[in-house]
Amino acid sequence: MPREWLAQLRVQAEKTHEDVASAVDVSRQYYGMIESGIRNPSVELAKKIGAVLNFEWTLFFADQGNEMFPDNQSTKDTA
Repeated sequence: MPREWLAQLRVQAEKTHEDVASAVDVSRQYYGMIESGIRNPSVELAKKIGAVLNFEWTLFFADQGNEMFPDNQSTKDTA
C-alpha cells in the first residue's frame, strides 16, 4: 500500500527521492520502495526520514497493527 502521506510530506518539503535518500544514506531506489510501501524502514531509518521531512517517525508503524487485526478483532477467544 503506497504511503501517499510520505510522498505529500516530501513534496511539501520540496525534496526529491534523491534528496531524501542521500540525506538518510540509502539508495534512491530503496527510498522509493519505502515510499511506495514495498519496503518498511527500520526504526533507525524511520527516525532519519522523520527528521529530514520533519514528522513523527512512528507514523511508519501507526497502522501496522490494524493490518494484523482487521476491524479491531483480537486473537482472544470470546467463548
